[in-house]
Amino acid sequence: MGHWIKSFFDNYISGMYFPDVRLTDIIEILIIAAIVYRVMLWIKNTKAWMLLKGMIVLAAFIAAAALLRMHTILFLARESIPALATAAVVIFQPELRRALEKLGEKNLLNNINPFDRSRDNHRFSDGTLESLVKASFDMGSVCTGALIVVEQATQLTEYEVTGIELDCKVSSQILLNIFEHNTPLHDGAVIVRGDRIVSATCYLPLSDNMQISKELGTRHRAALGMSEVSDALTIVVSEETGQVSVAMGGQLVRGITPEYLSTRLSQIQFRASELKKFNIWKGRHGHEEV
Repeated sequence: MGHWIKSFFDNYISGMYFPDVRLTDIIEILIIAAIVYRVMLWIKNTKAWMLLKGMIVLAAFIAAAALLRMHTILFLARESIPALATAAVVIFQPELRRALEKLGEKNLLNNINPFDRSRDNHRFSDGTLESLVKASFDMGSVCTGALIVVEQATQLTEYEVTGIELDCKVSSQILLNIFEHNTPLHDGAVIVRGDRIVSATCYLPLSDNMQISKELGTRHRAALGMSEVSDALTIVVSEETGQVSVAMGGQLVRGITPEYLSTRLSQIQFRASELKKFNIWKGRHGHEEV
């Protein structure tokens, strides 16, 4: 038995190469794994997911051609790779831009900066919170469609300039007036910064999420789209059903209650990020739907 083990070790084990694994190598592997995981989560609900599936099919086809030694196909594939890479960058430029925007939202330097006292300040007052909740459900009770974007850390200047500039204190009466049917400002979104309404009739980016219910209209797609490109919280009131929904962090929760909306707004009332709490609360909420 001992001779067999020695023979096996001499023939198979002794000739194998075992690289030195350092702590930095392990950290590097973990970083790469985390990046790949985040990229996979990001592309899952975008057009890039179809690109990935197409690349997998193409890779399988090229692998089969390599096994069967189809030299012409391999030559064409080798020569086409640079052109395909350039075409992918051009076609998926909006998705790549969105990914970079998401990366910029992390605010890592601000989070680790102990001297940044501004993070302890309120984003908006309790009066603004109550006005947002009251206006949303008052409009819902009479089926008045509305789209209200509550800005957080990410500045929404590029969307603000697409609308009509305002500078007024948030109140339920003003919001009801803005979104009243057939008024000049009712179409589009309102952007709230702190305790002020800064713009109305704003255009928001529509979501490319393929899993959105077909029942949802442009307002809900715009709310979800805004939540995908920024850290803003967006309130949607359906013109058809009067149902109030909220979008944040790429998630849409439909048919919420005044208590739920009040809780969500109170959680983002401070400068610290509350996206994680939103996802936890969403999972516990009884009527979430995308």
